[in-house]
Amino acid sequence: MSNATKSQSDLHDGHCDPPEPSANLHTDDIPIIALQEAQTETGSHVSNEEKPPPLPPRPMRRESYRQPNNVGPTVLRSPHSTVRPRLQATATTAVSKTDIHTQSYQDASRETYAASKQSSPPPTSWAGWSSIRRLKSPEASDSASIRSFAPTLGTRGDVESLLGGFSAQEQTSGWNIFDAQLKETGLQQDDASEHDRLLDNFDQEFEELDAVNPEDNTEEKLLARWQAKRKHFLILSSAGKPIYNRHGDDNLISGYIGIIQTIISFYEGAQDQLKGFTAGEARFVVMSQGPLYLVAISKLGESDSQLRVQLEALYMQILSTLTLPNLTHLFSNRPSTDLRRPLQGTEPLLSALADSFTRGSVPTLFSALECLKIRKSHREVINNTLLQKRCESLLYGLVVAGGRLVSVVRPRRHSLHPSDLRLIFNMLFEAEGVKAGGGENWIPLCLPGFNKNGYLYMYVSFLGVEEEDDQRENAQASRHDEIAVLLISANKESFYDLRTMRDAVVEELEKNGSMAIIQTAIRNGRFAATDIVPGTVLHHFIYKSRPNVQFVMPSYEPHFPNSLARRRLLSLYHGLHAGAHAKNAHLKVHHCISRSSISLAWITPSFELYCVAGSSASRNALAQSANKVVQWARREEERIFIIGGAVF
Repeated sequence: MSNATKSQSDLHDGHCDPPEPSANLHTDDIPIIALQEAQTETGSHVSNEEKPPPLPPRPMRRESYRQPNNVGPTVLRSPHSTVRPRLQATATTAVSKTDIHTQSYQDASRETYAASKQSSPPPTSWAGWSSIRRLKSPEASDSASIRSFAPTLGTRGDVESLLGGFSAQEQTSGWNIFDAQLKETGLQQDDASEHDRLLDNFDQEFEELDAVNPEDNTEEKLLARWQAKRKHFLILSSAGKPIYNRHGDDNLISGYIGIIQTIISFYEGAQDQLKGFTAGEARFVVMSQGPLYLVAISKLGESDSQLRVQLEALYMQILSTLTLPNLTHLFSNRPSTDLRRPLQGTEPLLSALADSFTRGSVPTLFSALECLKIRKSHREVINNTLLQKRCESLLYGLVVAGGRLVSVVRPRRHSLHPSDLRLIFNMLFEAEGVKAGGGENWIPLCLPGFNKNGYLYMYVSFLGVEEEDDQRENAQASRHDEIAVLLISANKESFYDLRTMRDAVVEELEKNGSMAIIQTAIRNGRFAATDIVPGTVLHHFIYKSRPNVQFVMPSYEPHFPNSLARRRLLSLYHGLHAGAHAKNAHLKVHHCISRSSISLAWITPSFELYCVAGSSASRNALAQSANKVVQWARREEERIFIIGGAVF
């Protein structure tokens, strides 16, 4: 049997008859197989009648096959080159890889378009992320998935193009093509111009609107000013009764509330729950909590989940005043109850909370708390002082400085929920109602994270308020300098016991020098990013410890000196957080590049790191700085975070 017949037989582990000839066969469609006479196992020859006619030969390609001179029949040979050519990662109709480019967008969609033949894909470099992978940690061995929204993308496959080289000084072909398309359509603009337009006159966002006066013709002007607000929060009952709105009075927005209530009722009638919709530039997010509807209207580009967390905080603020049983009882007896009367006096608390969301609330975005950075030994002295002077009725004891937690003592089997602490800090440092009553307050409140069915009683004392009030001119700055002692009890008759404990604690803190240490830490303020990593390219970062539910960040100065710059920074953090925590995006590293900044989100089971640098920074420098920040945070963990706290 010939070699060609053997090779065909070996493919089927047995003998295979040659195909029957057909009148429709063409010479180009038939493989080259030389057939010879073969002998049977008994040695007899095949008759001429049984032997099929020979197949016509097919022209050979010298670049694919070679026939030795010493071999009679044609034999299949391997190609001359044993190296397999590099294949395109994805299906494409391009002639070559340099003929296409891929553009990725923030909604995870991609678009391919033809590129200039003179352009070539930028070189690919993985060195930028090598420092992150070399970090010695349990999660460092995992293969990190990477997602990037770089404006210039190479075309060497999916992952390589996402990490294609990028230089802020040299625009690649992707940018040139994209700019050309924008020039043709007249849409070319800098990436920050859209934020500038949305945040134009940002300080006017918090100006109060006058009430509607039927005698003059100012209603249209007030309505135009109301519509110009970038963020609204509305709370109404299931019966359509308005309960709270951040901007404007009921006469001004009654029509809008009626429309929203009609839309929600329509979906409920269809046995469907309305969660959100988009109208123009505004995103509407609806949350139903029992008899209440809470609506957020935002033009700031926040995700639905982020807006839902803010609505949840407003709902918790209402529960802290009424408790859940009282709220349910009011509407079970009378569904058309006007809840504004029971909530009278809490509007400043709701408005302060809503304004903090508009400015950008880091604790709310990351669901974590910030602690005052002091030495571990100093914090232990403060903890021991609270434990030694503790009274029998104490449930929780806290020392707070400028909205940052200094020390906390708690029962062994109970812990304070971060959402409850945010409500307390909002009451003390954002709204002016508590401090307006003096340096000493006795406040009944419900902490929904602890128990939404009952009240606790909080004794609040601001230290040094009488001496410092006359010297302070800036109320906003004063809130970041105040020191407060918070003592919480479940016994409503424990006011005098907690006051006695407060006096003993303050006296001991002044005696052992802890009060001076706290005041020094407040005056020093937050550290700068260059104090952590000298010469770093980072403008700002936020490091969150997931097990401790706490975060640390440097000062906003000098890159973000005013409220507008900080709002832009928080918008960038909102985008990073939304991209890294999207429902179907299981990311470890989320990297974004724009013309004004380069940013990174690094997610692991033990921490989250979000950092921002200027557009001129390289990806390698950003990765090295991120690595050093993580190393610093782990080394200083017991100074920047409260690990466990003091328990009794």
